[in-house]
Amino acid sequence: MSCDRPQGSVFCSQSGSYRLLERIANKWAVLVLVALAQGTCRYCGLKRQITGISQKMLTQTLRQLEQDGLIHRQVYATVPLRVEYSLTSLGRSLLPILQALCHWADVHWQTIEKIHKHDQPQD
Repeated sequence: MSCDRPQGSVFCSQSGSYRLLERIANKWAVLVLVALAQGTCRYCGLKRQITGISQKMLTQTLRQLEQDGLIHRQVYATVPLRVEYSLTSLGRSLLPILQALCHWADVHWQTIEKIHKHDQPQD
């Protein structure tokens, strides 16, 4: 199926920007990137900070963000190996948008929950 929008359009499923938005708009990606805004962090630190994320999902998210050039993975040849994650300049360029999104969610989550409770049938 072809897309009648320009190839760079986020509304065209065949475009690179559509596929990138799909990856960076993922809640786990957002949370990892915002967590790394505070500075370099190890895997266990990210796992503690982002409650609810499984080891598998954190690993997949870190790999994808590294492949996309948004985070840097530094391996130190110690025993045991020490691995640290940090934002790249490209990753830092996303922060204002992601931090604004997280702030909006913090401010408005109760309003949204009230709307959902109002829409549910009463027993």
